[in-house]
Order: sequence, then C-alpha cells, then structure tokens
Amino acid sequence: MIEVLFKRTTVLKRYREGPHALEREAYLQHCAAQGYSHSMLRKIAWVLLSVASRVGIGDGVVTIQDIELAVDGRKQFKRQITNSTQSASSTRELAIHFVTLWVRWLGKLQDIPPGPVTFAEQVNAFSKYMREERGLSPVTIFTRCERLNWFFSSLPRGRDTLHAITPLDIDAFIESKGKDGWTRASMSALASSLRSFFKFAEARGWCCCGITAVIQSPRIYMRERVPQGPGWEDVQRLLVSTSGDGSTDIRDHAILTLLALYGLRRGEVAALQLNDVDWQAELIHVTRPKQRVSQRYPLLPVVGEAILRYLRYARPCCSHRALFLTIHAPFRALSAGSITALARLHLSRLGLTLSPGGAHCLRHACASHLLASGFSLKQIGDHLGHRSANSTLSYTKVDMKGLRQVAEIDMGALL
Repeated sequence: MIEVLFKRTTVLKRYREGPHALEREAYLQHCAAQGYSHSMLRKIAWVLLSVASRVGIGDGVVTIQDIELAVDGRKQFKRQITNSTQSASSTRELAIHFVTLWVRWLGKLQDIPPGPVTFAEQVNAFSKYMREERGLSPVTIFTRCERLNWFFSSLPRGRDTLHAITPLDIDAFIESKGKDGWTRASMSALASSLRSFFKFAEARGWCCCGITAVIQSPRIYMRERVPQGPGWEDVQRLLVSTSGDGSTDIRDHAILTLLALYGLRRGEVAALQLNDVDWQAELIHVTRPKQRVSQRYPLLPVVGEAILRYLRYARPCCSHRALFLTIHAPFRALSAGSITALARLHLSRLGLTLSPGGAHCLRHACASHLLASGFSLKQIGDHLGHRSANSTLSYTKVDMKGLRQVAEIDMGALL
C-alpha cells in the first residue's frame, strides 16, 4: 500500500522502516477498502508515522489521553501545523481522530475510561431475554437498551448496584425528560421500558422488590393524538426540492420517495439491501421487523427510476450490500437516525414545522393521502404493515370528508 501512495525512495524507506510498519500498512489497506481518497490516505499514513513511536500500542491498552499526548508532543507534527493553511486546532483534531481509529482497529483502545457504573452486564442479559424469550423485534430491543443506558448514565454517584437505585432516581430521570420537551407519549414509553427492565431485574433478585410497581408514567388515552404529516402538495414539493444532480440529492430523493409513496418506517428503509429490489419481477421486498415477515410491493416506476439513478450516479462502489450508504468515506450503511435527520433537514428547508418532523411524518402523509383517495382502513393498514387494525383507526380523525358525512346525518328520527 505504501508503494501506491509514495514513489520517492527515501520516503518509502522512512515509512517501511518506521515503528509498527506492519500495523500501519494493514490499517492503510483497510482505509483504502473503505473508499478513502488517495490524498486522504497519504495524510493518514503521515499522521500514523508521526505518532507511532509515541502512542505505545506495544505496551497494552491505549487511552484517549495517551493519544492526545502523542499528537501534542511530536515536533514534526507541530512543524506541519505551523506550515499548513489549516488551523492548528482542526489539524490536531484530525490527527487524534485517525490515530484513535487506528488504535481501536488494532484492539488496543480503552474506549470506556473509569467512571460511572454502566450496568452493561445486566443490560446485555436483558437484551438477550427480550430477543430469545420474548421474541421482540431488533428495533424494540435497541430502543429499550438505549433508554436504559441514558438512565444509568444520569444516576448520581454512589448508585453502583441496582439495589442502590431508588424510585426517586427513576422519577427524577423521567421528570428531566419532560423538562427537556419530551411529550407525554414519549415519557410513557420511557417509563414502560424502565418498568420492563426492573421487572426482569426483580425476578432475578438484582434489585429491591416492588420498585416496578411505583414507576409512574403520564396517563395516555387511546388514540388521543392526531397523526400529523405534511399535505400531499407539500410532499410533492419535498420530492421536487431533492431532484438535483448532486450525489446527496440523488440519494435523499430515492429515500424520501420510498418514505412517502410506500409509507415505510425509517428502520425499514435503512435495512433495505441491494437484492431486495427485484428488477426482473419489478418488486421491492421490505422486511417488517415488528411482524418478522417480508412484504412485497410493486416497484412503482417513479420509485424504480429514483433508485436506479442513485445506483448509477451516487452510490459509492464498494462491497457493502446495504442499498443506501454514506456519500463520503468511510462508506457505511445509513442508520435509521440518519434517515430521520435527512428527512427533517429537507422538511425544514421548505419551512414545514411538524411534530414529529422526521421520517415518520411522511408515513402519516402517505396514510392520509390513501384515505383521501378512497382506500379502506384495511387496505391502508395492509399497505403500512400494521399488525392490528386498531393502529389504523387513528387516521379516521384526519378523514375530514368522512367526518363531514357523519355530521350531516339527521339523528332526529332516533331521538
């Protein structure tokens, strides 16, 4: 790999004979496979050579503080910063970033410094229980574990065991989320996740009995919320706004088209693989994590054209099988959170302020459009992949045409 990046004999000799040459060479090959450009690979090679003798990867685990000291103490690195047009702070951050990635790739990085207890063992056991015994979807498992980690990281000092956690700690955490702007529905879901974990912990004797019963959550009434989504005219404006020729616009247009026309969840779009698009049969296969089944949709021409344009002109050439990837190296599959972020960004650019304002509001827009077009609730529920017909009933609140017809019925004869 070094021979590809550098040609001068003296330079090649310096890189070959420098400390930890094999480790640096192997990592550069890994970066090349991730799609880094030639110029960026040269920068990475220079940074690694500059600090390889000081970072101490042969002495055991390396901390972030060790990496910062190695970068700050290298005279050659300081001289490069002085001669560079880039600011010293950003160059230093870039060096620390790549050295950290290198040390982590070697398995030498101490990622979690000594600090608050994380209860990782208990969370992992709970995750295994939800997966193997409860059969919950990966999305539900991830969400509950994420909420638990938030809770444990908020605990005051001295809560080093589950027995030491009190109901006041749980109430304070839920209350803090309310002050941060969480809705009652979100806080209720948070309380439900905590209640589920502590019920699991009680059964194993990890915590005080009875703590589950006192976890309070806001009262939620069935179908109290009205699904909020942009009007269909705004959806059309959204799709037009991403019809540019830039790589990001081409990718985002394909994603937004899937969200709006099929009403897919963000995680379902993130999980799409290249082989999920059957071009010969003109079908697209969507994995429904809640139902644990794959649902087939006809590949609409506008959707097929958007995906094909993305594959031809915007998707990086790499070994990843995920359909939607990052535009810049290191190439990796887009996460569900990234899809929410890009949807929120494009909606805000149009001046649309919705709650929630991410990918899920396009699912509501799809359902409302189908209802206005005359489709039955059963058809809409099947299209959206609802497990229960009750999930679709919320959309009757936005069926203004049907509500007006009900209001016009003469009930006088029944009184």
